[in-house]
Amino acid sequence: MNPNAEFDIIVYGASGYTGRLVAEYLAQRYGVGGEIKWAMAGRSAAKLAQVRDEIGAPPETPLVVADADDPAELDAMVRRAKAIITTVGPYQLYGNGLVAACARIGTDCLDLTGEPNWMRAVIDAHSETARASGARIVHSCGFDSIPFELGVWFCEETAKAKLGGYVPRVKGRLRAMRGGLSGGTAASGAATMAAIQKDPAVGMLLMNPFALTPGFQGADQPDGNTVHRDEDLGADVGPFMMAMINTKNVHRANALLGHRWGEAFQYDEMSIVVPGAPTEFTGMGPGGPKPGEGPSKEERDAGFYDILFVGIAEDGRKVRVAVKGDRDPGYGSTSKMLAEAAICLVKDCASVPGGVWTPGAAMQGKLVDRLQANAGLTFTVEG
Repeated sequence: MNPNAEFDIIVYGASGYTGRLVAEYLAQRYGVGGEIKWAMAGRSAAKLAQVRDEIGAPPETPLVVADADDPAELDAMVRRAKAIITTVGPYQLYGNGLVAACARIGTDCLDLTGEPNWMRAVIDAHSETARASGARIVHSCGFDSIPFELGVWFCEETAKAKLGGYVPRVKGRLRAMRGGLSGGTAASGAATMAAIQKDPAVGMLLMNPFALTPGFQGADQPDGNTVHRDEDLGADVGPFMMAMINTKNVHRANALLGHRWGEAFQYDEMSIVVPGAPTEFTGMGPGGPKPGEGPSKEERDAGFYDILFVGIAEDGRKVRVAVKGDRDPGYGSTSKMLAEAAICLVKDCASVPGGVWTPGAAMQGKLVDRLQANAGLTFTVEG
């Protein structure tokens, strides 16, 4: 990372819906100019100052002006930080200049992307540059896909401890969730659909569970799109809207870890079908939120999620672990996860080399510990 930087972290996009939640969390938990040296960044100094005051951050909170379309401003910002948190999406439209600058200069970059087509483009374009500079580019540091990727990691570590080795099969099962959608998330989905219409190869990439493991195509994966009875759970399961993103990150994590869980590793992700249980996002479809809009504080505080992971050994023995979060997944919990992932990377993971990473593969148990201590997540063994 950028060792002589002025700031540990710059939150880029701090005047947007999710960025201001990240800044608010940092201000409330860590203050300004203390253990974590951080700044707010965006296109408008006036808007940043307004948001700073609205979230109750101290007046001395540093503000940095940078426009995603201005390479000189991006470079100047990137050189001032050990890590950039960016919430400026859709990343396939607005993220290229920043990630290129971070990879070239040697500054870490963490995002919230759930855009696999863009993630693969970053892997192809910037992996070598980031390895050379020492920059750690870490995608999907929110509900996409930390609870799922780290849930699989925790399940595998539990299997190693209880069963004597890693297991070749893990099931991810959403038991319950309540949360809302923001305008930024909706815009990212729209950008991906537009990319598919422009280039059908993008659609093929989205269907491939190994799209983020260039040069490696693993075993056939279980069908996660058909409602069926899961006998390991004694319940019906159905498709889960985020599986297309999370499964790719899990397989990339396995590859980054040297195929620790086996080259034939299988993972699928589905929702348990429980009548009356909240298991989806609100605010989807026509008439949904516009960019800058999202769930209210009351809605964020009332949200939660509960995910079960079942690890299955070749001889049929099983382990069960759970990951739970105490806020709505996409924003209340995501803003805490993103902030803590950046702090973990900068403060606890200096030995992690440069490259394009998943958060779980890069930070592993150090991030689990930090999320449990600070971000309202729990990782528990159920059997």
